[in-house]
Amino acid sequence: MKADVVLGLQWGDEGKGKIVDVLAGKYPIVARFQGGANAGHSIHFGETSFVLHTVPSGVFHEGTTNIIGNGVVFDPVIFKKECKEIEALGIPVRERIALSKRANIILPTHKLLDAASESAMGKGKIGSTLKGIGPCYTDKTARRGLRIGDILQPDFKKKFENLKSIHISELNSFKGFRYDASEHEEEWMDAIEFLRNFRIIDGEYFLNNALAEGKSCLAEGAQGTLLDVDFGEYPFVTSSSTICAGACTGLGLPPKSIGTVYGIFKAYCTRVGSGPFPTELFDATGEELRKRGMEYGATTGRPRRTGWLDMVALKYAIMIDGVDELIMMKADVMDNLDTIKICTGYEVNGKVTDKMPFYTYSDIVPVYREFKGWKKSLKDIRKESDLPAEFLSYIDFIEKETHVPVKVVSLGPDRDQTLFR
Repeated sequence: MKADVVLGLQWGDEGKGKIVDVLAGKYPIVARFQGGANAGHSIHFGETSFVLHTVPSGVFHEGTTNIIGNGVVFDPVIFKKECKEIEALGIPVRERIALSKRANIILPTHKLLDAASESAMGKGKIGSTLKGIGPCYTDKTARRGLRIGDILQPDFKKKFENLKSIHISELNSFKGFRYDASEHEEEWMDAIEFLRNFRIIDGEYFLNNALAEGKSCLAEGAQGTLLDVDFGEYPFVTSSSTICAGACTGLGLPPKSIGTVYGIFKAYCTRVGSGPFPTELFDATGEELRKRGMEYGATTGRPRRTGWLDMVALKYAIMIDGVDELIMMKADVMDNLDTIKICTGYEVNGKVTDKMPFYTYSDIVPVYREFKGWKKSLKDIRKESDLPAEFLSYIDFIEKETHVPVKVVSLGPDRDQTLFR
């Protein structure tokens, strides 16, 4: 069997949590392959709403094993809190979740380093969620990080103290930054003990053996392609590989084991934090998208920036990820708009291009194509034949431009508001 991959194609917040939840019923294994608790995957079913930060989005499906892969940076405190909240819904988390030994652990001092670094950057800050993600990945690449497998070793406490002392030395280099390195340590150690109740596995062996035995896997990414540390809009990016290739390095899978790649995008665009956003709207339309779409960060609560769909960026993400099928989210948010626009090119220094420039925060003037709005509520439509002609025209243009079919259209937050084409 193959491992299918679900990816965000924009700047995150595309709605991956709902789609993984919808698809997870077909897969015995769901595996998160990168990122940390800076991600927030919102899931709605019936009267229940939940935001997952670390736990894979298949946890609400009976019989599904949910793996936190080696590419994730893992916050024990947030994980414990999340698990307790899920358990309160009657979900047996210990039966459904397994942790890779090779996943790096976020320490309380990682968050302090994150805050100190962001503060020191002033106006040039990148908009970090201050969850300690970047500093933890820094320790990983510096080959000094703590990993989940380390908590099973007799010298774990010594390793913790050694890394904490390195962090204190680094914190002291930030002049004027005040901190208490031990403030959250007791809570963190309690969460480490909580982890010992879970299956701690060699994730790469588990997954490769499962695929060899004919079991399928859905690999779940966090954030979005345009936040990738290599191919995103550097330096306004996250610290991990958010693209399809990250599923291989983040789970220990060979490239030949990758199956269908699902690319998720919003019918418009949003972005949280700093960084370039060529199609950003600063008018009443942008505010309407924000209000109707409830565009506030699932993790940070910050208002998301809103704008028109950017076809230049979307095609770039599709190319990098090798997307096989597109999944469109939140088209219903635009139900009331008279006119809808899609950016088809960038004017840079007087020349129009449909390629992503290296320097994306230079002066870019978006080139738009206008579409007539459908002016009809989509939220209760369950058959493709009932979709308004204007909306189908919008989808048709996207398919022709990207050469990839839009196979799924989400018309609301609940599981049943999902139309398969």
